[in-house]
This record gives sequence, structure tokens and C-alpha cells, in this order.
Amino acid sequence: MADLPFGFSSGGDGDDRDKARGADPFGLGGAGFNPGDLGELFTKLGQMFAGAGSAMASGSGGAVNYDLARQLASNSIGFVAPIPAGTTQAVGDALHLADTWLDAVTALPAGSTSAVAWTPSDWIDHTLGTWKRLCDPVAEQISSVWTQAMPEEAKAMAGPLLAMMSQMGGMAFGSQLGQALGTLSKEVLTSTDIGLPLGPVGTAALMPAAIDAFSEGLEQPKSEILTFLAAREAAHHRLFAGVPWLAPQLLGAVESYAKGITIDISGIEELAQGLNPMAMTDPAQMEQLLGEGIFEPKISPEQTAALERLETLLALVEGWVQTVVAAALGDRLPGAAALAETLRRRRASGGPAEQTFATLVGLELRPRKMREAAALWQRLTDAVGIDVREGVWGHPDLLPGSADLDEPAGFIDRVIGGDTSGIDDEIAKLERQFGSPPEDPSQD
Repeated sequence: MADLPFGFSSGGDGDDRDKARGADPFGLGGAGFNPGDLGELFTKLGQMFAGAGSAMASGSGGAVNYDLARQLASNSIGFVAPIPAGTTQAVGDALHLADTWLDAVTALPAGSTSAVAWTPSDWIDHTLGTWKRLCDPVAEQISSVWTQAMPEEAKAMAGPLLAMMSQMGGMAFGSQLGQALGTLSKEVLTSTDIGLPLGPVGTAALMPAAIDAFSEGLEQPKSEILTFLAAREAAHHRLFAGVPWLAPQLLGAVESYAKGITIDISGIEELAQGLNPMAMTDPAQMEQLLGEGIFEPKISPEQTAALERLETLLALVEGWVQTVVAAALGDRLPGAAALAETLRRRRASGGPAEQTFATLVGLELRPRKMREAAALWQRLTDAVGIDVREGVWGHPDLLPGSADLDEPAGFIDRVIGGDTSGIDDEIAKLERQFGSPPEDPSQD
């Protein structure tokens, strides 16, 4: 699967692109421009849209045709049998048991209000809203490059054409998104498998079919694997619910990163030198063009820094989850440590979830320092206890940074008394903003 989204290219020789760039990238400007040629193209586009199915004709007002994406994803999944009542009950029991064990190892309260078992179709239905938020920024930028590259004299003549091309782009993006989500829906194990809260708030969800496939070849019993994954899901929900700023900041960081991507249009200009405009009346050819890497994303230094912060935050989330799950399961599940290592390697190697996310959003969602983050949280727990550890999540500025993951001793020293001024200041700010916590009558 490609590592770059919606036909992005991985770059190339800038000089060669400059040589290939012409003043008339679409063949519509200068002496060769014939406005009469647009008539035939409009006719072809009209015929194409008249014959399109309802999924292609609807949901096309934006940069991505999500109705088409949903239909293609559902088609790729095929028939899905209902989840047996016994399996649903087992998932609910596992999540309840996991929450009971987690109560003893974290100060954060239970974060889920419902425990469910999802089919791949359920996963698509309940996560598509979040995918819209994450995919729209990239797709909107790509859909605008056609207008950017077109000569000014052609823009005035091609208003309907541009609208149709935008609709074609939405169909092409919707097709790619649908195929990717259809694949991913059969591989994720829980609603938080990629570290982001994709599903509804408070809904802890496990994917029994994917868990069965994941369990094949492992030495642990399936019931033990189910309980282990339930503990991870429950821990994620505790963190997202107990730290209100965390989920919005994670999703907002991904969204901002995508919005900051600028597109080098030289790829499409070079391609357009010999492009037959009639190719743009065929959705299959449009999708093929997008898959050939004709767009080159430009990543700014600010985005590079933002990506490092995002990866650090993801590592802190995953490291915390690993730490509290290990403490909760303890000797209850002898294979828990081996399962944790299996999942860590799955994430570190860029598994299906990470590859799909890179394809759709334009970045690799991989917590590169997850092992270091887990070690930091464990050392901090040993040094200051559970309550102080959870207090670090009170404000983003209190969290360790990337350098702290490499050298945790300094951060731990600051927390236990080497330098607490920053923490005290931030706690004071929070108390002024939200008010001091009520006094405990039992202390009187």
C-alpha cells in the first residue's frame, strides 16, 4: 500500500520539473487554445454523469465523495454475518473485567459507558465521521490544484468544466478512501487500535473477527487475548475521558498537519503537456492518474516540528496504556507481556493501520518512541506513585517532551522536586480556570 495519500509523489529532481513546466500546462492557453474544444468535453462529462450510479451522483459536493467511499468499502467487505449473542456477551464481560482491574492501577475513572462488539461494517459506520475530518484537508488542497494550473483565459471559459472536474476528483478520492477503509475495517482490533479516538465518545468496541484472525498462530488462548485487548481499549477510553484536552489535541494536530501541506503542481503541469482532456471524463483514468504520484507535497519545517510533537504525544498515550495494562493484568494473564511485545512490533513495523493512515492523511501515524515512553511512565510511577503520575496529564505543558523520552531522569527529577515551579504554575492556572476542587469532608 502506498505511503502517500491521494496520488502524492515522493518527490523528484526539481530542475527536471522546472524544464518540463510550460506556460500552458493544460494545453488550453496561448495560440493552441480553442474555446470550441470545451463543448465536446462538456458533452462527454454530461454523458458520464448521466450514467453514473446514485452513489457517484450523491455526496459529491465536497472534495471527497463519502457516499461512494461508504459503498465501495461495504462492497469490499461483502456479506457480514451478525455477531453471535455469546460473542457480544464475552466482549462485554471482558471489558467489564478489564475496567475492574484498571480501577486499582490508575486514578482516572472508567471512561466508557457502553461495551460493544463491532463487525467491519459497524466500524465503518461509526468511524467515517472522524475520517471525514482527517481526510478533507488533504483532499481539498489537491482538488484546488487543477484551478491553480489552468491558464487565466481558460478559467473564465471553463466554469462548468472546473465544477465537473471537482466532482470527478471527489469520486476518485472517494474510491481510494473506500478501498482503504474496507481493508482497514477487517484488520483493526479495537476502536482505538491506531491510537486515535475514531469512534463515538464512551463506546468501547472490540472487533471479534479481526481478533480471531490475530489470534491464529499465537500461543495464548483466545479468551486471554480478548481480555488483554479489552484492557487496552478500556485504558485508552479512561485516558481520553479523564484528560479532556487530549482527544481534541490529537485530532486537531493531525488536521492542522494536513491543512499545512502545500502541493507542488509541477507534476500535473508536466503530465498535462501530453494529456488528452477526454481522459478526465473517465473515473477509472482519473483514479489511475491520482495513483501515479502526480502531486508532490511540500513539508514545511513547522510541519516537521508538529509531526515530532504528534509522534511524541502518541508515544506517551501508548506508553501510558502499556504501563497501566501491565500493572492491571499482572500475574492474572501470564501471556500479557508477550502480547504487549507482539502489538508493539506490529505498530513499530508500520502495520496495516499505519500504512492506511499514511495513504489517507499524508503522514505515518507511528509512535516511534513507545518503548521509551512506557519506560518513563513506569519509572515515574515507581518514583512518585499513581496520583502524581496522572497529574502530569493535567496540562499539555506538563508532559515530557521528545528529549525527555531519551533521558527520563531529568524529567522525573523535576516532578519529584528538582524543579516543580512549572508544574505548580500550571496547576494554579487550572485552579483559577476551573475552581479549586471541593474539600473532602472526611478530612475534618
